[in-house]
Amino acid sequence: GDYSTGAAQVILPYVAGAMEVYEQQTSWPLVLEHSDTIVIWGSDPIKNLQVGWLVPDHSVYGYWQQLAEKVKNKEIKVIHVDPVRNETMKFVGGEQVAVNPQTDIPLMLAIAHTLYSENLYNKEFIADYTTGFDKFMPYVLGKTDGVEKTPEWAAKITGIPADDIRALARQMASGRTQLIGGWCLQRMQHGEQWAWMLVVIAAMLGQIGLPGGGFGFGWHYNDAGTITSAGPLMSGFSGVTGVEPIFNGSYKGYAKAIPVARFVDCIANPGKKIQWNGHDITYPYMKMAIFSGNNPFHHHQDRNKMIKAWTNLETVVSVEHQWTATCRFADIVLPATTTYERDDIEQFGNHSNKGIVALRKIVEPMFESKDDFDIFRDLCRRFNREEAFTGGKEKMEWVEEIYNGARLQGRGLGVRMPNFAKFWAGDGFIEFPAGKEWVRHESFRNEPDLEPLGTASGLIEIYCKTIADMGYDDCQGHPMWFEKAERSHGGPLSDKFPLHLQSCHPNHRLHSQLCSSTDFRATYTVADREPVYISTKDAAARGIKSGDLVRVFNDRGQVLAGAVVTDDYSAGVCRIHEGAWYSPLDGGKAGTICTYGDPNVLTLDIGTSKLAQATSAHTALVDIEKYTGPVPAVTGFGGPIYVTDIDPLFPAMDKA
Repeated sequence: GDYSTGAAQVILPYVAGAMEVYEQQTSWPLVLEHSDTIVIWGSDPIKNLQVGWLVPDHSVYGYWQQLAEKVKNKEIKVIHVDPVRNETMKFVGGEQVAVNPQTDIPLMLAIAHTLYSENLYNKEFIADYTTGFDKFMPYVLGKTDGVEKTPEWAAKITGIPADDIRALARQMASGRTQLIGGWCLQRMQHGEQWAWMLVVIAAMLGQIGLPGGGFGFGWHYNDAGTITSAGPLMSGFSGVTGVEPIFNGSYKGYAKAIPVARFVDCIANPGKKIQWNGHDITYPYMKMAIFSGNNPFHHHQDRNKMIKAWTNLETVVSVEHQWTATCRFADIVLPATTTYERDDIEQFGNHSNKGIVALRKIVEPMFESKDDFDIFRDLCRRFNREEAFTGGKEKMEWVEEIYNGARLQGRGLGVRMPNFAKFWAGDGFIEFPAGKEWVRHESFRNEPDLEPLGTASGLIEIYCKTIADMGYDDCQGHPMWFEKAERSHGGPLSDKFPLHLQSCHPNHRLHSQLCSSTDFRATYTVADREPVYISTKDAAARGIKSGDLVRVFNDRGQVLAGAVVTDDYSAGVCRIHEGAWYSPLDGGKAGTICTYGDPNVLTLDIGTSKLAQATSAHTALVDIEKYTGPVPAVTGFGGPIYVTDIDPLFPAMDKA
C-alpha cells in the first residue's frame, strides 16, 4: 500500500472492481457538455493538480477554467463538500457544504435515506448493475441497529441542517451528476467507509458509465480528464527476479510484507499479530531498515512514537541527496544523485501521455554521490544478488529497453518511433498523436455481462460478502458510520482538544521538497515557521492574530507555528500542511517541541481498520495557544557535521 490512498485502494477493488484512485477519469469535454451538477467532495484539484507522478503538462487547467465559466453562467452547478473554502472553491465558484470534519458518512447515509424515501433513486440501475442493496437499506432505515439515518439524525452530527441535506440529495437526483472524490477523507479512521459510500450514492443515482455522471477518485491527480493520446505507454523495471530472498533464522514464521502505514507499529512491537485484509499476520523482528527516496520522518504519523520505536532498530540507512530528518536519525547515509546528475527517460503528460522525453544529465555526479541503481547494485553484489538486481544490464541498457518496449507497442498503434540511438542523440522528444474522448465505466454499463467489473460478482457490491466473511468489527459487509477515536464538534476528546487538525498537501511545495531552502521558505513562512491556518472565531477566542507565534499541541506532542487567521476555515478546523521538516528542540528526545511545525508530531498512528490498516492521519485533534516563552531557533535545516580526521567507518566498502 501507500500513504496516499491506503484505505481506498484496498476497499474499492471489492466494491467497484478496481483500485479507482489512480485511474484515468471521463474526458473533460464530455463532463463539461453533459454534467448538470458536479459535487467535489473533500478534494482541492486546483491546488493538487500542480504536481503529478510523471511530468505534468498542466493542460487540465484549461478545462477547469471552462468549468468556472460555466458555473459563472449558471450552466453547471458545483457543490463543494468541505469545511474549508479551498483553492478550487475560490477558482471555480459554487456552493459550500461545510460539513463537520470526519462526519461525511452520516451526511452520505442521510443522502441515501432521502434518495430512497423520496423515490429518487434509480431502481433499474440498482437491479441490473449492483448487488446487496437489500442488505444495505435496512441499516439506513434503522431496522438493524434501531437508528434511522434520517437527515435530522445526520444534522446533529454533521452540522448541516436537515433541509439542506434533503436539498443536496434532490439536487444530485435532478439531473446528470458527477461525483468527484478526493483522497483526504480516506486518510482518517474508518476511511474505507467514505470511499464505499461515494460509490453507493453514485449507484443510487444510476449514472455510472454515462458521460458527466458517476464517480471518480482521481480528478485532482495526474491531469485527470485530459484526453489520453494514441501513443504507447512505457513500462518500468520488473519486480520479479525469480530469485528467492535471503532470510535468516530470525525471520522464520513472520510476515514478509506488512501494511506500510503500520511499519512503526511493527518496529515497536515485533511479534505482534494483527488482522489485515483477510489475513492474520505476525510482525517480524526488524533489525535494519533502508530508506531510499522517501523520508518517513516527514510522512509517517506520531513523531514521538517513532522516536521511541527507532531504538529497536540496530541499523538505519538513508539513501538521499537532501539532509532530511530521516538522515539525522540514520546510522549510515549514502549520498544519491539528483535528477540533474543521471540519465533517464520519462513520459510527458500523466494521463494525457503526450509523449516521451529524454532526461539527459546536466552535470556529472557531485562528490561521492551515486545513482540509486549503482548503490543497490553494489549492495546486492555483497549478497551475491547483483545479476538478479540488474538483469545483466547497465543503466543505459535499461533505459534503451524501456524505450524499445514502447517503440514496439507503438508499431501496433500505428505510431512510428525512431531507434533509440537516434532518439537519444536527437531532440530527445517524441510527441504522440491525439487520442479519443472516453467515459469511465462505459463498457461495464453497455455490456455488464461481457465487461463485468473485477468484483466477486462482476457488479458494484453495495454489500460485499467477501468483506463480511472476514468478520471485522470495524469494517463490515456494507458501509456504516463508526465513531472515531477522536473527533471535533462534540465528538470524543473534543472537550479537551477542540480543533480538528488537517495536514493535507501544501499549495507551495511538493510534500517536503524544497522546505530546506531558506529563500523558498521566505515566500510562505509566518514568524519563520510553517503556517497554521485558524478560523477567525477560534483565533479571537484565544487572543491570536495573524503573524503570532503559536504553540499547537495535544497529548502526542507540540509544535511551534505561525498563525494565519482566516475566514476560509470553519470554526473548529485548523490546518498545518504536511511536508514541514521535523525540527526538534532537543534532537532524538521524545516529547520535545518541534521548532518549525511538523504536523505529524501531532497526528494519530492507528490503522483505518482491520481491512486496510492504512494511515489515519486526518483523525487528529489539537488546541492552539499564543506562544509566550523564549523563542528557540529553528533546528531542522542545515547539513551534517563533517568529520575528516577519522578512518572510514567501513573501509572494506570504501575499497569495493
